Amino acid sequence: MTRREIWLTTLVIFLIALGVRAAACAATGFPRPEDSAYYVGAARNLVEGRGLVTDALWSYITPPLVFPRPAFEVWLPLPSLLAAIPLALMTAARPIPLETALRAAQVTSCLLGALLAVLAWRLGLDVAQERRLADGRARMLALGAGLTTAVYLPLVLHATAPDSTTVFGVLAVGACLLANRILRNPRGASARDPRLWGLGLLLGAAALTRNEAVWMALVWAWLALRLPDASRAVRVRLVAVVAVVSLAVFAPWAVRDWLVFGNPLPGQALANALSVTGFDIFAWQDPPTLSRYLAVGPARLAEMRVEGLGHNLLNVLLALGLPLSALGLAALPWQTRDRAIRPLLLLGVITFSVTSLFFPVATTWGTFLHAAAPVHVLLIIAAVCALDGGLARLTRRLGWTKQVAWIGVVAAVGASAVFSAALLPATAQQAASTTRTYAVLGQDLRALGAPLGLGSDSAPLITDFPIWAAEALRTRALGLPDESPASVADLAKRFGAHWLVLVGPDHGRWPQVLDTSVPGAACFTLTPLPTPADPADAAAMDGVRLYKIGCPASAATP
Repeated sequence: MTRREIWLTTLVIFLIALGVRAAACAATGFPRPEDSAYYVGAARNLVEGRGLVTDALWSYITPPLVFPRPAFEVWLPLPSLLAAIPLALMTAARPIPLETALRAAQVTSCLLGALLAVLAWRLGLDVAQERRLADGRARMLALGAGLTTAVYLPLVLHATAPDSTTVFGVLAVGACLLANRILRNPRGASARDPRLWGLGLLLGAAALTRNEAVWMALVWAWLALRLPDASRAVRVRLVAVVAVVSLAVFAPWAVRDWLVFGNPLPGQALANALSVTGFDIFAWQDPPTLSRYLAVGPARLAEMRVEGLGHNLLNVLLALGLPLSALGLAALPWQTRDRAIRPLLLLGVITFSVTSLFFPVATTWGTFLHAAAPVHVLLIIAAVCALDGGLARLTRRLGWTKQVAWIGVVAAVGASAVFSAALLPATAQQAASTTRTYAVLGQDLRALGAPLGLGSDSAPLITDFPIWAAEALRTRALGLPDESPASVADLAKRFGAHWLVLVGPDHGRWPQVLDTSVPGAACFTLTPLPTPADPADAAAMDGVRLYKIGCPASAATP
C-alpha cells in the first residue's frame, strides 16, 4: 500500500468509527453501568477542584472510610484523568451537571474507540502481510477488521458508557502492534530505541487503567526472553528498558496509593478473589476471608469456576457480538500460527483464564468484561480471516477468476452493524429511564426532608446503587451490604445515615429480610413515596422503596 492509501484508509476508518460512536452517545444521557458513573464522577470532582475523590463509599475493606472518599482504592485513574481534559475545556459552570460530565467523557471514549478501529485495521494488515496475501485480499482483510471494529456492538457500547474498557483496549492492542515490530527487528535493544520507550509508556499507561496490564507485561517478557537469533544481553535489555520506563510511569500513582491507602497496589482487587457472592464487594461486617471462602466446600468452589467460565465466554465474548463472535471463536485455533497476533492471543488467553478461574465470582460483576476489548479485536480478526480463507477456497473450487474477498468484508461489517442498530436503542432507553428515576427520587427525598448534599451537615443515603445515587443526586451514598438488618443498622449508626433507598427489585436478601423477625429488622420503617402525576415518572419509580432508619430501644443492634 502507498503512504497516501494508508493515510486515507486510516482517516476513513477513524471517521466511520467516530460517527457510529457519536450517534450512539447522542442517544445515551446517563452513565450506565455504575462503574461508568464512578469514572465520570471522579473526573467531575477533579475539574470542580475537589480533587480525585468520590462521594460514594461502597467498598469498606480499605481505609480511610471518610467522606469525600479518596477515589480509586480498587480501580485505576487514567480513564477519569483523560475524561477531565475535555470536561475542563467544555464548561466553566460550577457545579457541573452529570450529563455535561458524561458528554465530556464520551468525547474521550469516542475518540479512543475510533483509534481502536484503526489499530485493528493495522493489525489485520500485519496478519495479511505475514500470510503474503495478494494486495487485493490483504486490503480487504485489513479493511474488514477495521470497519467491523468500528461497528461491533460490544465495543460501541463502551463509548456510550465511558470506563476503563476502551482505554485499556487501545493501550493493549497498541502495545501488541509495537511489540511485534520490536521482535521482528530488535536493533540491538538499545536503551535509546524510541520503540522500547514507547512500549514502556504504553504498558505504564495500561497499568494506570487496569490491573490486567500485568499480563501484557508478562507476555512481553516471555516473548522477548525467548527471541530466537538474539544474544542473551539483547533479550535482557528488551525486557529491562521497557520495565524501567513502565515502572517510572506507574510509580507516582503507587506512591499516592501508599500515602492514602497504606498500600502501593490496589490490594482490594486481590480480596475480590475470595468473594463467594458478588455482593461481597459491599461487605461491612462479613468481609471476604480465606476461611470463609474455603468453607463453601469443593463442590461450590468448582461450580463458581464453571459459572465464571460460562459468563466470560457466553455473556461477554459471544452474546453481543453474534454471529461474528461465534465465527471468530471457532476460527481462533487456526490463528495461532500468525506471529502478528501472538501477543494479543497470549494476552487474551491469560486474561480469560485468570479472571475465570481465580476471580470466578468477581468476573460475573464485570472483571473480564472491562478487560475484554483486546479479545474482541482478536475475535474480529479471527472471523475476518476465516471469511477470507473460506472465500478463497470457494474461489479456487469454482474456478472463479475474480477475487471476491469483498464479500467477507460486507458480511462481517453488515452483520455487526445490523446487530448494533437493533440493540443500541435499548441501551438509550435504559439510560433515559434511569435518568428519570433519579430525577423523581431526588424530588421526593427533598420533599420528605432528607438531608441531601455534600456538606458536612449532610447525612449519607444507604442504597443498592450507591455510585448512581452519589452522582445523580449529588449527595453522599453508602453501598448496602447483603448482610443482616442489624449489620446495616450498625453501618447507618457509624455514618449517621437515616434513609435506605432500594431502587432495584432485590439486593441479595434485601428487602425480603425485613419481613422476618431477625434482629435489627425493626430499625427499618417503610415510608410511602408520593405518586407522581406524570405516568412516565410513575413508571420510572415503580418498585423503588424508601425506608426510614431508626432503631427502637428494644432493637438488637451490634
